[in-house]
Amino acid sequence: MTQAPTNQTTSASTLGAQFQASPAVRAAIDTIIEENQARARQITDIRPPQEDLKVEFESLLQRAADVKGRGLLYPYLSSGIGNGALVELADGSVKWDMITGIGVHFLGHSNPGVIRAQLEAGLDDTTKHGNLQSSMGAYEFGEKLLSHAKKSSNLAHAFITTSGAMANESAIKVCYQKHAPASRVLAFKHCFMGRSVTMCQIGDSAGGRQGIPLTTQVDYMPFWNDVAVEKVGGEKAFIDHSVWRLQQYIDRYPGMHACFIFELVQGEGGFNTAPKAFFTALMDVCRANNIAIWDDEIQTFGRSERMFAYEMYDLGEYVDVFCVGKMTQACATLYTEQYNPKPGLLSGTFTGNSSDFTVGNLLLDTLAEGDFYGPDGAFARQHAEFRKHAEAHIAKHPDWFPDAPFCKDLVGGVGGMMKLTPFGGDKDKIAKACKIAYEEGLICFWCGHGPFHLRFLPPLPVFKIEDWPRVFEVLERSFARVAGGN
Repeated sequence: MTQAPTNQTTSASTLGAQFQASPAVRAAIDTIIEENQARARQITDIRPPQEDLKVEFESLLQRAADVKGRGLLYPYLSSGIGNGALVELADGSVKWDMITGIGVHFLGHSNPGVIRAQLEAGLDDTTKHGNLQSSMGAYEFGEKLLSHAKKSSNLAHAFITTSGAMANESAIKVCYQKHAPASRVLAFKHCFMGRSVTMCQIGDSAGGRQGIPLTTQVDYMPFWNDVAVEKVGGEKAFIDHSVWRLQQYIDRYPGMHACFIFELVQGEGGFNTAPKAFFTALMDVCRANNIAIWDDEIQTFGRSERMFAYEMYDLGEYVDVFCVGKMTQACATLYTEQYNPKPGLLSGTFTGNSSDFTVGNLLLDTLAEGDFYGPDGAFARQHAEFRKHAEAHIAKHPDWFPDAPFCKDLVGGVGGMMKLTPFGGDKDKIAKACKIAYEEGLICFWCGHGPFHLRFLPPLPVFKIEDWPRVFEVLERSFARVAGGN
């Protein structure tokens, strides 16, 4: 069925608008989508690689390795088609995609809405848009994102950029400028901020900053940990100690902290969660000491029981600066009117390409219009189903699930951020489990810094809840191979 273009922003009298609305163009888009869906519907289950594609696929992998300088972590090269949570690779195999590129495929593979948005983006005369010359795409995306963010926060403006790391770079610049000459940063242990020179110094990963001169001054706070909470005597004792520790940093470097970076749900750090009281206690100290509160939701956004994690915790009033990316395609730094930077601080050649904005807008509309959020929403139901099958798995194979250090529960996360901790959280066995699962037909990844966990970020808007048993069948085969030393 022919639809009106979603990115038509100018008067119908312009030639550009006439082209986008052309019945011939709309019919061509419909035809492409129909052709795609006819093939996507043929993908209904996992399957092994095709023998006649093996040599060609190995050649492609070698070419990729030659470009990159090392082999790919997973031998993943897509064919360009899939069906929801199933994706076909260039070797003809089909796998469950339960990591979705850490979120960029959150709407699944061969989603007809995504394909339509991409095709409409291709009608633009420009691939990349920037701060000097752009269509309205970037600003429409920012406008839509802000319309949702403003419902429960004081966030007022958005700067659109090309990656999560660049969104974080913009955020730290905004905080530094507002609180100049403050030069220190507060962050949680096990945080991850991105791969730029500054962000890899803030991220709590030794491997991520190996060989990088340490010029950014970071003070790390402990994140919530249920085992540690019990050891110190309960929630109040842990929160009181955390507040004391934060105050120690502030007293040691008076007036020198520009911001405290909050991952309300830690991503790379292990899908760690915390109660609201933990965050409010620390945020109140920040408020009292004129320290910016920066909410990093680049991996968390859209996946919790509300669109924004700060909504889930009812913390919007505290947030000064906010970052989003990954599943939104286009990335952005949002800030309140008080943190609106001076001219010249934020700019850049690129804001993103046309499809970043058309697909980003589709993603925001999908999240806003679907029955996904709330304690009884689809994401909560999916998470409960994941937990049910994971716990049954643990009960069936207790030898695969020994206690893991500093890990009270072997199943965790929230909403679309799901984790499972087999083999005591041993790094090598977790990595091996991921690679064997890939061979068996399931794509997942790891997170955490000891213990390590299996990480799942399924395409929940299109994942069928009745397919969880099929996913766990693959996991069971994979864990059996790891346990058997295969």
